[in-house]
Amino acid sequence: MDDDGPLGPRELRAWLAFLEAAHLVEHEVQRQLKRDGGLSHADFEVLLKLRTADGRRLRMSDLARQAMISKSRLSYQITQLERAGLVRRTACDGDRRSVWAELTGAGAEALARVRPGHRRVVRDNLITQLSPEELDTLGDALGRVAERLRDA
Repeated sequence: MDDDGPLGPRELRAWLAFLEAAHLVEHEVQRQLKRDGGLSHADFEVLLKLRTADGRRLRMSDLARQAMISKSRLSYQITQLERAGLVRRTACDGDRRSVWAELTGAGAEALARVRPGHRRVVRDNLITQLSPEELDTLGDALGRVAERLRDA
């Protein structure tokens, strides 16, 4: 296999199918989240990370790392979520350089409102289109890709 040459037919087919499916599923998720709760997918991910965190809060730097976005992008996003009353920033005791992002009650309610629709969209547009074996293969394969990129 020539790593510098053009993608072969099998490689190109897999790449283009991955791109198209990812974009189309993302589009459906975005539509549902916007319709059901006025949230972007990025907002949803941040709220979900906070919801599952110990004490429903994370240091901004940890949240940026977990959400895989830049600190400046996260700061802007948290400002928007803060204005909507869905999160709040608080100082970290003992570390004046760090700031917590904390899920508010309204943020938890917004997340609860959109989660059933989110699950439905993911199932309808991805999960039910694949056999259990294909789900396992997809999960294993994409998990390896993510692990390699995370480690890089």
